[in-house]
Amino acid sequence: MPIWLEYAPRRVKCRKCGIITEKVPWAAHLSRFTLEFEEMVAYLSQRMDRTAVRTLMGINWRTVGTIVKRIVAERLDPKRLDSLYVIGVDEISFRRNHEYVTVVVDHAKRRVVWTGEGKSADSLKRFFDELGPERAAQIKAVTLDMSAAFISAVRTAAPQAELIFDRFHVQKLAGEALDEVRRSLVRAGGPLIEFIKKTRWALLKNPWNLTQREGEKLRDVQRTNRPLYRAYLLKETLAKALDYLQPGRAEKALDAWIAWAKRARLAPFVKLAKTVQEHRQGILAYIPQRLTNGLTEGLNNKTRLITRRAYGFHGYNALAAMIHLCCGGIPLDPPLPAQPISSA
Repeated sequence: MPIWLEYAPRRVKCRKCGIITEKVPWAAHLSRFTLEFEEMVAYLSQRMDRTAVRTLMGINWRTVGTIVKRIVAERLDPKRLDSLYVIGVDEISFRRNHEYVTVVVDHAKRRVVWTGEGKSADSLKRFFDELGPERAAQIKAVTLDMSAAFISAVRTAAPQAELIFDRFHVQKLAGEALDEVRRSLVRAGGPLIEFIKKTRWALLKNPWNLTQREGEKLRDVQRTNRPLYRAYLLKETLAKALDYLQPGRAEKALDAWIAWAKRARLAPFVKLAKTVQEHRQGILAYIPQRLTNGLTEGLNNKTRLITRRAYGFHGYNALAAMIHLCCGGIPLDPPLPAQPISSA
């Protein structure tokens, strides 16, 4: 049932502020909707696409975005940057991977605390500029991938913070190196090519997740193709090195893996060994902390869902507002529907 409130707000001409409009208790400044209506629109925007909200609430598609931006500006915790000790940094693409957003996550409160346009060192530097030197000095650890831009920005603005490289990103690099070895052997051809085809998932999956058919494929590779099976063992050994709970044992295992990968005569793993050696300290920092970028990646997956649900965003500001609305810990209290009156 639509209800229209008709009221003529008084306008006052102030010498300092100019012409200003009277504040009313049921609506935000310059808004044509009540506070309860906007609360419901924001609540629905957290859970469904903008077109569905537009249809359900009977308002313009762009109006939904305007309300979301206003709610985020009012409700986003102004103290969210005050108690940051362990943060995660990552980037996410939008608009067909042509534009990026840098996302900073608070590991303690498990929420997004800052977003910035781009994925360069300057993008993350804007976060530290907003944070200020005093609050930046409180940061103890930063989880991130091996992005040179992010590493440079963190070391410049928060040199005391320990860099913790995401173990799953390291293992992903090993999987990509293994897949590159497999593809090169397929391209080379040979009489044993049939034992290599259709082995991708058998090589990349964890051993405990293999089906019977995939296990047979892996045994065929072990019997017929030593280079490919050596690449598979390198991938698995790196994962086991990061499973150690004792830093000393993990350090010895990782150093042994680097030495083995360098002499394995597999170009992708020789390259990976140099990368791991260069970032050795940050990779080993995971062992005592057991911190990964999993939380950041999980929130990024939620952001990708928001982007797909909206069929893309035309600009950064609209996407940033939705990220903070859905992942920034903003509490919403939509008006409850009227309860039916009991006949008793």
